[in-house]
Amino acid sequence: MLGKRILVVDDNVDAAEAVAMLLESEGHEVHTAHTGRAAVAETLRWSPEAVLLDIGLPDLDGFEVAREIVALALVPPPQLIALSGHGSASDVEEARVAGFDQHLLKPAEPDVLFALFEAHAPG
Repeated sequence: MLGKRILVVDDNVDAAEAVAMLLESEGHEVHTAHTGRAAVAETLRWSPEAVLLDIGLPDLDGFEVAREIVALALVPPPQLIALSGHGSASDVEEARVAGFDQHLLKPAEPDVLFALFEAHAPG
């Protein structure tokens, strides 16, 4: 598998860096952001192929960030993966409505992440 451009968004800097290091070890190019506004700006600037996005952010929540990223209408659109500590049916549904492709509970198994990135076909 060729490496992908992946944006990791989490307000917990240590968690974001740990996930970034894991993804980089698999050959991906990774940037990080720690606020919702920074995530939207970095998506617009860098056009990642995938965004791994925490829901609980200090400024915009992950649902709003997803809606803003979808509204950018990038071609191809990035794969949006929610990574959250909240996994109720209503959380999963809200993520789907906001534009997420997948909703994972923290901590996500590395093999699950890798499989999602490998299986995703842009567009």
